[in-house]
Amino acid sequence: MTRTVRLGDREIPRIGLGTNRLAETPANIEFIRQAVEAGVGLVDTAHLYVGGSSERTIGAALGGREHGAVVATKGGFDRGHGRPEVLRAQLEQSLASLRTDHIDLYYLHRVDPETPIEESVAVLAEYRERGAITNVGLSQVTVEQIEKAREIVPIAAVQNQYNIGDRGWDKALDYCTRAGIVFVPFYPLHGEHQALRDIAQDHGATDSQMALAWLLRRSPQILPIPGTLSLEHVRENIAALDIELSDEEFARLS
Repeated sequence: MTRTVRLGDREIPRIGLGTNRLAETPANIEFIRQAVEAGVGLVDTAHLYVGGSSERTIGAALGGREHGAVVATKGGFDRGHGRPEVLRAQLEQSLASLRTDHIDLYYLHRVDPETPIEESVAVLAEYRERGAITNVGLSQVTVEQIEKAREIVPIAAVQNQYNIGDRGWDKALDYCTRAGIVFVPFYPLHGEHQALRDIAQDHGATDSQMALAWLLRRSPQILPIPGTLSLEHVRENIAALDIELSDEEFARLS
């Protein structure tokens, strides 16, 4: 199993960190620094997480510093927020909160039912053209929506809900695998599976590690982003990269 994946022009470890509960505290600022030092490949946030505190915490921890992780954020979640003027305002706020002049990976958080996806993605293409976004991503999208967006700008990553118990986005994942697009499953540890605990015990691993190992085996383009505020859990999640599932074990879980 490959331990890294190429996102744009960078090769990064295939375990990330979700930060939708990251409040702005000195302890959490230090936690983000230590998580990156531990080896997470991607720190994922969004304009709306904890009312903006998540982005500000990551900015305080990593803004202006040399570090190895990709920082990803998202905008345009609510109805009407895919309009160009709203998306531009959220983008500018994210740049300020993250204390940076460019965002490594910026997702359209949701396709706005009131705004054609082409209009929303055109804003991200504009910011990419001027260097304020390095890579463009999409979240909770169909294959058709990915293809529409790719007509306007290269799509580096797709973030959809996906885990061992919820595989409703198999078609999008398979499309991304063929196209070389990084697929970032959120809620990667959700879902039950009868064989999960038995196989985890056989490997001396936790159920969570086994759920991540299954995802990592499912496609070489997958980069899960389990959320946690515990450095111990971050290290445990990264250790899932060392688990090799046999063909028989993968088939049982699949």
